[in-house]
Amino acid sequence: YLTVSMEPLPPVVVGDSVTLKCNFKTDGRMREIVWYRVTEGGTIRQKIFTFDAMFSTNYSHMESYRKREELVYQSTMRLPEVRISDSGPYECHVGIYDRAAREKVVLASGSVLLNVMAPPTSISVVAADTPAPFSRYQAQNFTLVCVVAGGKPAPLVYFKRDGEPIEATPLPEPPSSSSGGGGGGDSDGDEDLLEDRAPRNLLHRDLDDTKVPKPLWAAEEEAQGRRPPGTVEPPRGLVAERGPATEAIPETVVSREFPRWVHVAEPIYYVRHAQVPVSDGTVEARATLTWTLNPQIDNEALFSCEVKHPALSMPMQAEVTLVAPKGPKITMTPTRARVGDTVRILVQGFQNEVFPEPLFTWTRVGSRLLDGSAEHDGKELVLERVPAELNGSMYRCTAQNPLGSTDTHTRLIVFENPNIPRGTEDSDGSVSSRCSFQLALALTLTVILELT
Repeated sequence: YLTVSMEPLPPVVVGDSVTLKCNFKTDGRMREIVWYRVTEGGTIRQKIFTFDAMFSTNYSHMESYRKREELVYQSTMRLPEVRISDSGPYECHVGIYDRAAREKVVLASGSVLLNVMAPPTSISVVAADTPAPFSRYQAQNFTLVCVVAGGKPAPLVYFKRDGEPIEATPLPEPPSSSSGGGGGGDSDGDEDLLEDRAPRNLLHRDLDDTKVPKPLWAAEEEAQGRRPPGTVEPPRGLVAERGPATEAIPETVVSREFPRWVHVAEPIYYVRHAQVPVSDGTVEARATLTWTLNPQIDNEALFSCEVKHPALSMPMQAEVTLVAPKGPKITMTPTRARVGDTVRILVQGFQNEVFPEPLFTWTRVGSRLLDGSAEHDGKELVLERVPAELNGSMYRCTAQNPLGSTDTHTRLIVFENPNIPRGTEDSDGSVSSRCSFQLALALTLTVILELT
């Protein structure tokens, strides 16, 4: 007579200590207890603990019983600091001597499943397809990607805006072949869905009033709130009062960093979830949030990605604030550039924290760059061996992200180089053709004199 049962285990967290308990009843004499770890889908049993009663005196008192009694035993096995790899079934095998034949052993077994959970180890929010230019004239789709790594089982990922949960329309999960890509790309079908479901009631203006030349008096009244924007006509009677002197007042351009289109409806959000198994048994979860960006209301909006997981006592969170670039800080080295020097103009940062990553474009006002190109991309502009002709030239750095753009101008001042005589440098900063001409003239005169 022999029965074996295993006490069920609740899910445990990586690093915990676990005790497996095997209870068995028998009125016979015990032979052995063997613990196995089952792997490879049950095809392989790895022996991890054995108790051999034949060589143990722990149960020698059983011989003193005059009649057989049903005794309850428990075998325990402790696993310290469990890992993900410890997950799986465990079996307890118990053997007793048969009553009829002492050389025969009767076996019974029980099993239990150990489920080891792992909390996510990292969470981050990035913007897909950035850096990207700012479009003043056309609405753009924008995607945030939340990446959660190290969790088992897969965590629950959701987005919030300004602390409030976002109600998003779910998109189908992409094929597994594209799971390891950039994280924010949509298939053609998804793009069609976004086009069909996204709000189309955009107000397109025939004229961009942010670039309309306005008299100074009109701009002042708009700034003071006494005049609605976009109206350039002076108040009635004002022309008569000012008379001909009005024509002499110069006009100015009022420029704002707002798009020329506006939404008249709440944005519609779309969310997609994907899971990628990792070799260590954990899962990388990716969630993407896509909507039609509106810089007028999305600038300085706080978006957060939160994660719930049974191994966490409270949700994990990562947050970003969408901000357009403002006030780039530009440095030039050397600070006192001389003819022939290599000048580096670098964007070191902004007056604010910018997200997503800006796109930097350098141009030379009124002309091409030193290498002949029309523009240069990157945070740094390098001018090799500057010539004197660049003295006073103006360079524009345009920093832009999907929320807006800003221009910063800097002027290059080139001083004379005492090591290079004045007027001997050419356009690329090397010794000028004047020296070459003088050398050629001297050689020619020498040849003529010899012939003479």
